[in-house]
Amino acid sequence: MPTGHIMMATSLDGFVARPDHTLDWLDKQPSEGEDHGFDAFQDSVDVIVMGSGSFRTVLGFGEWPYAKPVVVLSRSMTQNDVPDSIRGKVEIMAHEPAELMANFTERGFERVYVDGGAVIQSFMKAKLIADMKITIVPILIGAGIRIFDNADCDTDLEMVSSEQFPSGLVDLVYKVKAA
Repeated sequence: MPTGHIMMATSLDGFVARPDHTLDWLDKQPSEGEDHGFDAFQDSVDVIVMGSGSFRTVLGFGEWPYAKPVVVLSRSMTQNDVPDSIRGKVEIMAHEPAELMANFTERGFERVYVDGGAVIQSFMKAKLIADMKITIVPILIGAGIRIFDNADCDTDLEMVSSEQFPSGLVDLVYKVKAA
């Protein structure tokens, strides 16, 4: 079975995006010249899974940032909602996390980048996340979308590493302990 992995930035007050899904607050923190491992993380995964909110946010970036296949989990979107320029790179599916991971097994995918608040929560609830790298950004945005907002059970974590950067960003890496 493939393993799920999270790499996410959060404001100091715990938000991953504003209520309208925008990420403009990330641009306010100068971290130029700092390597937070995004490229290495991208190279380590076989496929990216995100929700429709994250997908729409990424579309707003202009240039499509992913070289790996992307699966958008959505019950309301169809393949027709994918712009022509990325049609061969993005697949819309309505699977539950365990069903999706079984599909990925059949396709030979081993490491899955899980992105987006609701999608991360569903994978956490299904106990399909192996580890997570959370970057704390030193900004308070006051309101927004939380990464772990509706957890309905405890999830034990083991600290793997932490690293502080001159910009004030802090990378935290945790392994999810098996239940």
